[in-house]
Amino acid sequence: MNDHSASLLQSQFAILARVGQLLARSLDAPQTLREVLRTLEISGHLSRGLIAVARPESGDLSVHAVHGLDHDDFQAVCYRAGEGLLGRIVETGRSCAIAQVGEDPCFLNRLGLYERELPFIAVPIRLGGTLQGVLAVQPDAPDDGLLDERVRFVELIADLIAQNVRLSLDVSEEGRPRDEEREPQRHALRHRPGFGNLVGHSPVMMRVFDQVRMVAKWSTTVLIRGETGTGKELIANAIHYNSPRARGPYVRLNCASLPENLLESELFGHEKGAFTGAVSSRKGRFEMADGGTLFLDEIGDVSPAFQAKLLRVLQEGELERVGGGRTLKLDVRLLAATHRDLEAAVDGGHFREDLYYRLNVMPIVLPPLRERLEDLPKIARHLLDRLGGLQRRPLRLSAGAQRRLAQHHWPGNVRELENCLERAAVMSESGEIDAELIRIDRGRERGSKRQPGVAPTAVPGVPVAATALPGAGAAGVAVEGGDSEPAAEQGERQRVIAALERAGWVQARAARLLGMTPRQIAYRVQILNIQMKRI
Repeated sequence: MNDHSASLLQSQFAILARVGQLLARSLDAPQTLREVLRTLEISGHLSRGLIAVARPESGDLSVHAVHGLDHDDFQAVCYRAGEGLLGRIVETGRSCAIAQVGEDPCFLNRLGLYERELPFIAVPIRLGGTLQGVLAVQPDAPDDGLLDERVRFVELIADLIAQNVRLSLDVSEEGRPRDEEREPQRHALRHRPGFGNLVGHSPVMMRVFDQVRMVAKWSTTVLIRGETGTGKELIANAIHYNSPRARGPYVRLNCASLPENLLESELFGHEKGAFTGAVSSRKGRFEMADGGTLFLDEIGDVSPAFQAKLLRVLQEGELERVGGGRTLKLDVRLLAATHRDLEAAVDGGHFREDLYYRLNVMPIVLPPLRERLEDLPKIARHLLDRLGGLQRRPLRLSAGAQRRLAQHHWPGNVRELENCLERAAVMSESGEIDAELIRIDRGRERGSKRQPGVAPTAVPGVPVAATALPGAGAAGVAVEGGDSEPAAEQGERQRVIAALERAGWVQARAARLLGMTPRQIAYRVQILNIQMKRI
């Protein structure tokens, strides 16, 4: 047994113990199953968990729980025996494991949930020899040779939850979900956005996800930092909805969207007659979030005068409404976000140093898209699945379109990528998006300059391409138009091939020559259609 498999086995034992605890302490079978799926994702890196139950009258599988999707998105999805990968399990009674799920002709992906290039595992859930349902998961990284070990682990999980699946089906048949719908907080919990909305498998994003998992357990103040469009609000959502406060309120406010005189009333509330137009008393966002979480976006945009008022609330845990004299004690977990350089603002006297330290208890820094280009195909697929759902048709990216996307600097990050893909989807007649439909604003491209002092790594004997793909130890420069794209792509291709040849076609060695990570060079080999040689 090597170190990797030993580490996997150790983590699986810990997850089995955690699942056992969940099953022992909870009487709510549907909620327990959702918690199991959440645990598999957070602790076991087995994402997109799905549980389908077998209907006694027909034997068909009905999707019962999915981690990362709203209930309305899957409640009507069913599979007959032999239909799709799940239906195949009903027909054969055997587990299913695929190294790249998109290569299997039975893969239907009706939920638009699964990544085609990643592995897929689905196993039967049995109780007393009778099929109760199917448990399906997707490892969040490419196959590392331990797929069989993961299948055996998922089969153990299926055996553990079999009784809860039976109970959950009984509850469903009795109509109790309607009672849940009448309880707003429980309904909100069922629809919570979890880690399924966070897309990426690059090392830098995996570190971010690990930070989110750790900090979600506590009530620590979190400062989420990153450029505009990097997904700071998604991180805040994941922290709240995977925390002990998930049953409590989640209140959000963009501090940059309101002038200071309205911001104070909006956050702290006001009493009747406190100012012209205050015809009644009103709770502020802090009061609304009592017992839950308050997310303040663009916290770096508030004025120094308002910063002093905010600091008192954070220090004392109490406030007074505008125009009121009664002190209110509150229990609020604060999440804040900003795209600004707060350290420079403190040095310049524009942001209070004491407030900075009060907010910066647990910083989470989101990387710009140009620094995690290996995540781009996965992010693009996620966005296209969502756009395809809105347009009610499948959308696909050609290899040329993927290369075109990879050559852009993306100063607007994921938000810019989403706008680009939506524009391309609108222009596509068939749903196939090729390179010609990837139209990137020329002004944005001209502004996408290489970071000062950073140059592409040269490989002896091969000139560095004038236009390099981002992420190879440097930020990329986007091309000006479609005519220059082949030359730029060819230059990068020659550079990578030269490094591979010098390294004896060992990707890890070539990555070191180019100043890349092994994951980055593997990504380039894929998108540049480089045929690997065996020596």
